Amino acid sequence: MPLAAPPKDFEVEVLNVSTGKPFVIINEEDASLLGLTPFSKIIVSSDNRSVYATVSVSKTMVGRGKALASLELAEKLYLKTGSRIVIKPAGLPPSYPYLLKRIRGERLSYNEMYSLIRDVVNGAYDEAEIAAFLLSQQYYVLDEDELVSLIKAMVETGVKISFDEHVFDEHSIGGVPGNSKVALIAVPIVASFGLLIPKTSSRAITSPAGTADTMEVLARVDFTADEIKEIAKKTRGALVWGGKLNLAPADDIFVNVERKLSIDPWHQMVASILSKKLAMSVESLVIDIPVGKKAKIEDSNQADQLAGLFIRQAAKLGMRIRVAITFGGQPIGMSVGPALEAREALETLINKKGSRSLVDKAVLIAGLVMELSGKIPFGQGEAYAREIFTSGKAYEKFREIVEAQGGNPNIKPDEVPLGRYSYTFKSPLEGAVTYIDNAAVTMVARAAGAPFDKGAGVLFHAKVGYRVNKGDPLFTIYSNSENRLEEAINLASRYSMVTVEGMLLKILP
Repeated sequence: MPLAAPPKDFEVEVLNVSTGKPFVIINEEDASLLGLTPFSKIIVSSDNRSVYATVSVSKTMVGRGKALASLELAEKLYLKTGSRIVIKPAGLPPSYPYLLKRIRGERLSYNEMYSLIRDVVNGAYDEAEIAAFLLSQQYYVLDEDELVSLIKAMVETGVKISFDEHVFDEHSIGGVPGNSKVALIAVPIVASFGLLIPKTSSRAITSPAGTADTMEVLARVDFTADEIKEIAKKTRGALVWGGKLNLAPADDIFVNVERKLSIDPWHQMVASILSKKLAMSVESLVIDIPVGKKAKIEDSNQADQLAGLFIRQAAKLGMRIRVAITFGGQPIGMSVGPALEAREALETLINKKGSRSLVDKAVLIAGLVMELSGKIPFGQGEAYAREIFTSGKAYEKFREIVEAQGGNPNIKPDEVPLGRYSYTFKSPLEGAVTYIDNAAVTMVARAAGAPFDKGAGVLFHAKVGYRVNKGDPLFTIYSNSENRLEEAINLASRYSMVTVEGMLLKILP
C-alpha cells in the first residue's frame, strides 16, 4: 500500500490563546507524514510571508488538513480563521555553525554575529539554544570587537526611532533594590530643563521592579514608535517600555531567558543597554552603576572596569557618555516593588522632599545629563537639577508625562493600590539598624510576587543608621497572595534581612 502524501497546506482556525510565541497544533498523522515530532521547529508560510513556529500534535483536537494557530502566529502572518498556510520542517538555522563556534569560545565576525542575532529575532532558536549563547559569555567573555558587533547587530535587526534633535537619556544597570523609581524623578527634571529625554526601559530581570514596571502603575508604558514621538514632542520626556517597539528585539528575547536563569552577563548587559539607546537615537547618555555589598557590582574595582567598558564601547559607537558610580550598599529610598515605588516617587515629587538616598541620587543623575547638553558648566548640574526639583517644576512635568501616557495626572499617593495582605516585622531589641541585605530584600520582594504582582514588595520603616526601640516596625511586606506572603515572611526570617544591633556586642570572658 503506497504511503500517503504529506499535506501541502492546512486550513487555519485561530485560537484565542496566547502562547508567548508562534505556535501551531496539527493532527498526529499529518505531523508523522511531515516528519515532525512534538515541539519541532517549523516554518509556516502564507501569502509570501514566513515565520518560524513551534508545532504540537494531537489525535483528537484537530482533524487532518487542519491547523490550530496561536494568536502570535496569526498576528505575524495576518491569519484569520479559514486562512491557508503551508508548514514544513525548519531544519538547522543558517547561523547554527556560528552558535557552536561561540559555545566553543571562538570569536565571531560581525557577519557571523549578525546572522546569529537575526535568527534569534526570527524565532529560529529555542530557549535552550539561546541560553547556551548567553551562558557561553559567562565562560568565554566577548572581546570588545565582538561586543561592538553584537550591539550593532541587535540594533540592525530591529526598528530605529529617529528624532529631529539631540536625544538624551539616563540608565541604571540596576542590582540594588528600590532603584527603579529614580528615573520617575530624574526624567521630569531633565525634561523641565528643556532637553529631549524619551526614556525606554526594560522590565525587571532579576530585581523586584524595573522602571517600566513602576511607571506602569501610574500610566501606560506600551506604545508604538509614532506614539512615543508624539508624547516626547508634547512633553519633552517619556517613561516607556521598549518591548513593544521592536527596538533591538533580540534584547527582549535574551532578557526573558536571563530572567529564568537569574544571570546578567556584563557584556550582554552593556549590549542590552547601548543597543536600546542607539535604537532610540540617543546621543548623550549617563550610566548609573550602583556599588555595594550584595548589589550587582560589589566593589569599586569592578565598577571601574564596567565603567571603562561602557566608555570604550560608547566611543566606538559615536555616543557621548558619563558614568556615575553611586552608593548601592542598601536599598534606594524606603520602598521596593512597583506600586510601593510609584507611590514613593509620587510623594517625593509632590512634597518636593523625601528619602535622601532617592532625592540625592535622582538630582545627581539629572544634573549629569543636563551638563552633557553644554548649557551649564560641568560640576553645576546637580544644583540646577535640585532647584528644578524643589520648585515643583519636576512634579508638574511628571503630571504632563503621566497624562500624555494615558494615566491620571491628579492621582494621589494613597490612591495607588498596594497588596491586600501584609505583615510587619518589628525590632527584637533597642539599638540601631546596622545592615540591610540587598540580596535578601530582592529575594523577599520577588517571593511576595514583585514585579508581576504590582502591589507586592517591601516598605521600610527604618534604614541603616536609624535608632529603633524594641517593638518598633522595621519593614512591612505586601502581597496580593496569602501563600506568597507566607513564603516571603519565611525568607525574611531565615535570611535576617534587616540587622539591628545594640551597643553591647559581647562580654568576655
